[in-house]
Amino acid sequence: MNSRILFSGIATVALLGASAAFAEQVKMKADLSAMQEVPPNTSQGKGNADITFDTASKQLTWTVNYSGLSGPATAAHFHGPAEAGKNAGVAVPIPNQATSPVTGSHTLTDGQANDLLAGRYYVNVHTAANPGGEIRGQVTK
Repeated sequence: MNSRILFSGIATVALLGASAAFAEQVKMKADLSAMQEVPPNTSQGKGNADITFDTASKQLTWTVNYSGLSGPATAAHFHGPAEAGKNAGVAVPIPNQATSPVTGSHTLTDGQANDLLAGRYYVNVHTAANPGGEIRGQVTK
């Protein structure tokens, strides 16, 4: 009986170790500018996003920094799926965007995770003067 318990414990530890070995923290980024908007605008705003995606938990975590916007940020989102130069709907809202830096996290679905890792997401910061988006950046590894 004791050998069964020992074997069961060893098997459990091995399985946990194997699943942890497949988890990955994928570092990503987005450089935001008005020229990447579709269509581009003349804003002097700029920004960047530091993004981490945990492949095991599907947790997306971000810090978005921006400056030089035409006015206060009224909204910010991850949009997708879309390649650079294409527009898409909101995939993940970025709350509390009114003050830079903006931090947050969100758990993605399998489909969202696949689109993110395939480079089909972008970060967009909106203002009253540019309600469709003032600065934008494609998310890349």
